[in-house]
Amino acid sequence: MNYRLNCTTLEDSLKERFLGLWRRCLVPESDCNGALVYQELVMRYDQPDRSYHNLSHLIHCLYQFDLVSHLIPYPDAVEMALWFHDLVYVPGEADNEQKSAEFFRGRASNCCSCEFINKVADLILITSHRTAPADDDECFIVDIDLSSMGLNWNVFLMDSDNLRKERGDVSDSEYCRRHNSFLKFLLARKRIFHTEFFHARYEQSALQNITRLLVKRESQGYR
Repeated sequence: MNYRLNCTTLEDSLKERFLGLWRRCLVPESDCNGALVYQELVMRYDQPDRSYHNLSHLIHCLYQFDLVSHLIPYPDAVEMALWFHDLVYVPGEADNEQKSAEFFRGRASNCCSCEFINKVADLILITSHRTAPADDDECFIVDIDLSSMGLNWNVFLMDSDNLRKERGDVSDSEYCRRHNSFLKFLLARKRIFHTEFFHARYEQSALQNITRLLVKRESQGYR
């Protein structure tokens, strides 16, 4: 399902949720305007050329977060990182997470504590999936980010197609080669999901979805 902001109720709910989180994370007596930050977030995520890294993905992540927020040591930091983790998305660039973290630092400077800012920035960076998570908060955010891999096959396939649409800069063969490499990297791990909650909820279906997609692509000549 695509959650483009064309529904007033959804838009109001998202805005209220973000502003509540923003207010909770401010240092005392700060008057930083969370509404302006929210407008920037929506403008980025709702860009029409984003087929996957958009509000639909963000809303999915927030839903998964709500399932486990009571298990997360620092839930406000994880939720804030989810809001910003795909804010900057330039297809093919390796520093999207770095730039997203820098964007957050710029907006949160003089609004939130240095400890909180550093924590959120680290959580954003870990969603690049290039390094192993170092603590429970990082484990939960990477699992949340990957959780759509464990949804039913039709949704998984739609997400895969939407990821492909964002990479109009490369050929089908080159895209599949790169994406297949990431999928095989996940399969080679002892487990895809680090936390017990997401392992129990999505591990088997994610394994089946990834394997099925790789077989499908191989049959099409895309290894």
